[in-house]
Amino acid sequence: MNGKVYKLIVTTVFGLEAVVKRELKDLGYENLKVDDGKIELEGNSEDIAILNMKLRCAERVLIKVGEFKALSFEELFDKTYDLPWEEFITEDGEFPVEGKSVKSKLFSISDCQSICKKAIVDKLKSVYKRDWFNEDGPLFKTEVSLLKDIATLTIDTSGAGLHKRGYRNRAGDAPLKETLAAAMILLSYWNPSRTLYDPFCGSGTILIEAAMIGKNIAPGIDREFVSQTWPYVGEEIFKEVRMRCLSEIDHDIKLDLLGSDIDKRSILRARDNAENIGVKEDIQFFMKDMRDVDLKDNYGVVITNPPYGERLGEKKEVEKLYKDFGKKFRKFETWSIYLITSYERFESLIGKKANRKRKLYNGRIKVDYYQYYGPRPPKS
Repeated sequence: MNGKVYKLIVTTVFGLEAVVKRELKDLGYENLKVDDGKIELEGNSEDIAILNMKLRCAERVLIKVGEFKALSFEELFDKTYDLPWEEFITEDGEFPVEGKSVKSKLFSISDCQSICKKAIVDKLKSVYKRDWFNEDGPLFKTEVSLLKDIATLTIDTSGAGLHKRGYRNRAGDAPLKETLAAAMILLSYWNPSRTLYDPFCGSGTILIEAAMIGKNIAPGIDREFVSQTWPYVGEEIFKEVRMRCLSEIDHDIKLDLLGSDIDKRSILRARDNAENIGVKEDIQFFMKDMRDVDLKDNYGVVITNPPYGERLGEKKEVEKLYKDFGKKFRKFETWSIYLITSYERFESLIGKKANRKRKLYNGRIKVDYYQYYGPRPPKS
């Protein structure tokens, strides 16, 4: 195993930094530096595999190659060239360079990308003693990110974003990102001993993520990562971590997870998705309007992503739905309710102010996460 310690950046959706920080601490990581949309830490090759495989709410895991101030293109080139690219990119490696720039003197993203690419090529030419690179080997997706004139150069270890668990074949019309669904659960007071109900379950993402949390199934257990192809991380390390994750699954736990939707195709998709990741037996999906679902007042938890009424003509329908939702769950005094919506008048429609409201993003849509706390269940 490669014992080298890397500077790592775990990226997050804005608003979920504290959730991912808690995940990292629970995994035993310390000395965490939290910033907007990212958390920095140190780790070796095994840690790269663990973070990719086990983090539920993070977006990506990046290696930080270097960081410096750059006020001119010449400075950007020279300081990029000075970084030890040969320690990260193999002689046959493919290394596309992407870029972004915010509040920086060097604002032309295409120029920053091409300058960094040229600097990396020139550095690798001098190290590998070559005039040309075919770039037909492993992928090392590189990014130059400029924020307030500070350039950060990173290489992506994840490949596809970490929300892509691999179980969702057909997402449906308005998919909820798996990472956000997991965060909604981790921000709630649900635990595996309590009933969890999603009345607008769609393709089942919230309940599937809850089943994976309840059974301790690592979110990345069923997918591949780009750093599996790298010599200093590699297939063997990922195989070891995957085997460990398999041994940690709790196959005996009994979960009470319920999901309803009025759309038959959504229910069929949800069942398919649950089967793909091996939790079909843990969730009851059924086609029914939430107004007609019979529930017990048993300290249950609702976590859901209802329709927002974003499309023209849907507003009145959504307002009625929210009013009916409020009426239904006012009857259940012991239940806790958690939901996200972009509809700003939600509290007035449901007829109750949330105990807590948190700003999040569902894709590019700014949403509020409303949290209504029920009483604690009695100790049995």
